[in-house]
Amino acid sequence: MKFTPTKYILENVATGRVFEDSGWDLQDPQGGEPSLVRARYESHLFSPDGSLDGIYRYACWMPIKRVLKHSCAPVTYKSSGLDKFLGLENLYITFSGWNPKIGAKMRTCSFKETEAYSVLARMASDEKRILVVQSAGNTARAFAQVCSDNRIPVVICIPEDNLHDLWFRRRLHKCVKVVAAPHGCDYYDAIAVGEKIASDPAFMLEGGAKNVARRDGMGTTLLSFVEKAGRIPDAYFQAVGSGTGAIAAWENANRLAADGRFGKNNMRVYVAQNEPFTLMYDSWKAGSRALVDLPAEEGRHRSEIILASVLSNRKPPYSIAGGLYDTLKASGGDFYTANNNEILYWMLQFRNREGFDLLPAACVAVAALAKAVKEGAVQKDECIMLNCTGGGILAALGKGYVHKEADLVLSPDLPAEKIAAAVRNLFKI
Repeated sequence: MKFTPTKYILENVATGRVFEDSGWDLQDPQGGEPSLVRARYESHLFSPDGSLDGIYRYACWMPIKRVLKHSCAPVTYKSSGLDKFLGLENLYITFSGWNPKIGAKMRTCSFKETEAYSVLARMASDEKRILVVQSAGNTARAFAQVCSDNRIPVVICIPEDNLHDLWFRRRLHKCVKVVAAPHGCDYYDAIAVGEKIASDPAFMLEGGAKNVARRDGMGTTLLSFVEKAGRIPDAYFQAVGSGTGAIAAWENANRLAADGRFGKNNMRVYVAQNEPFTLMYDSWKAGSRALVDLPAEEGRHRSEIILASVLSNRKPPYSIAGGLYDTLKASGGDFYTANNNEILYWMLQFRNREGFDLLPAACVAVAALAKAVKEGAVQKDECIMLNCTGGGILAALGKGYVHKEADLVLSPDLPAEKIAAAVRNLFKI
């Protein structure tokens, strides 16, 4: 079946200026203050397309030119045990991971697949440049898998200390290359390596939160919820490293409110980080749009301590117009934290109450929900969405796995020309 590209224009969040997408715009080409851009879709109605597989049933609100194979949409169901344990009447769990019993078949066990299938489908099929993706772990695994399946060349930049996250059921296609920042480096360093690679015109940055396709792919979690519950939730919970998923959920809540069939957008956005890596939490509690100071070495040290290592980002889209600060302000939301012991506790409780395992990052969100209930931030009869961003790894790896090693290890301190040349050589260009 031939796919018709989704029609949309882009809007500068800070100024409201609208403009046509030249194909891969990550910001307003007319410049101005730092700002995200948002997609404004020709279709103002939320209209899932059951004829399209997986995540592409939500193509009406995804800025894509094509569909790729093997995608899966997030799955939402009404809680079957955690709700009673927390004393909640209307708790819905949106799960992105591996649990075939409920229809969840994300092979990398992470909602980062929602990003990959959207971002890569935004790319034209005849794109000559090679995509560069920077990651702390889960995003790397998702993009590597989807690019391998669909034969899309990609460079994955990741800290060497996080290479353990690059597990797969089968060996990846050679179109996937991994470049690691050396031991002791963190996600910020992987970002620096990627930026130097992309200074060469043979490559293109994926763009992170600035890429509308990444956000609108992640925003399908809320669309899954609304399909199940029939309304916009009163409260939304998610663990965050960058906060992009929470921003995406808020953007889709506004679209759904404009549709008019799912209620007003009174959704409060609650997010959480893993102690002691609490850069955005500390900034929010200080009442500051600007990120508080976090020296590089201290940031690297904290990222080594936390159990949910994917939540360590020293360069998150917090302050930028349309970013996480604005999302929390506009929604009347708040920030929570969870330490490693709390994560382990909720991993066990969730397994006992819901019957499957979550990744540590998702359990940060469960801990935040429990704290919000205890302090009265949410009421027992409110409609609540708990965005469980990954899990099912024990079941997914039951038949074994293969590990992807780094093709290159490159220091972020190297000159851009040297880094780009080394990566060019990987692709023989």
